[in-house]
Amino acid sequence: MPASAPDYTFASDNTAGICPEAMAALHAANQGHAPGYGDDVKTARAKARFAALFERECEVFFVFNGTAANALALSAACRSYHCILCHELAHADTDECGGPEFFTGGSKIIPLPGPHAKLTPAAVEAAMHRGHGVHYPKPGALTLTQATELGTVYSAAEITTLAAAAHRHGLIVHMDGARFANAVATLAARDGASPADLTWRAGVDVLSFGGTKNGMLTTEALVFFNRDLARDFAYRVKQSGQLASKHRFAAVQWSAMLADGAWLRHAAHANAMARRLAAGLGDLSGCTPAFPVEANGVFLRLPAALADGLAARGWQFYRFFGDDGYRLMCGWDTTPQAVDALIADARSLVTTP
Repeated sequence: MPASAPDYTFASDNTAGICPEAMAALHAANQGHAPGYGDDVKTARAKARFAALFERECEVFFVFNGTAANALALSAACRSYHCILCHELAHADTDECGGPEFFTGGSKIIPLPGPHAKLTPAAVEAAMHRGHGVHYPKPGALTLTQATELGTVYSAAEITTLAAAAHRHGLIVHMDGARFANAVATLAARDGASPADLTWRAGVDVLSFGGTKNGMLTTEALVFFNRDLARDFAYRVKQSGQLASKHRFAAVQWSAMLADGAWLRHAAHANAMARRLAAGLGDLSGCTPAFPVEANGVFLRLPAALADGLAARGWQFYRFFGDDGYRLMCGWDTTPQAVDALIADARSLVTTP
């Protein structure tokens, strides 16, 4: 069969457009004039929404993308002679083009192993005792990815244990929450956990709260629960080229998404589509689920013929691990029809002689 037009539905949750709530907020904000650089009532209103969501006062800053969010948060936590502990699959090490090292002025990333892309207290504790004195960088921060790069999630208890280990050694705890909404959707349904339970109550000092993957346009929120870390942080945002002059357009999207829970509904929908996709593919001959589906990603081992056949029919997705491990992501706008169409193509390829 000749290749079909590319379909990017499952390539990444970054391929989706802007969700209706964010788009409507952008249109509404596009009336008249307002002060720039965040000195407007819409930005103040958005920041108040975060305080309500997390059930406490916090410092909030908006930046354009996740790389900046993570790198700048870590720059507030670390000095040049520090090191940053993360999982070996974390974006901080594999996908930020040295951003954390650059913005911290030289802090060394220390990748650690852990099953299902999750760090363990034992791995973190062992990392505290590497090197000898001033000849090795001093541990300064622990960064956790929630949901992880393999679509798994940390429970509130797991975060609490890891954060306690980090704090015992004087480390700041950062959470890369590019898919924080997807993790909350899972853990709220499974454990009754709230955003507060999964962040500051568990010991997280600063959260990079992802907006882009949840349907917003070039806006990520940095939420400081440890407000001392945020001292002079506005200067870091400005110096790094991340301060929006028409700041209200970033802020209003968050206000709209947080106002009535749209951020969580969209995440829960994406997660449900991932479960539907996993169920439809998981019993096919040669398809082996690689990791639990706990957020909006499906990770499978696929026979080469099936992966190539789906690609030939236009489906775009990534080989993510090993020679036969693939990732298919669902987003806020993934439809059951799209899921069922991919499953149907997969089934026809498996049964075609």
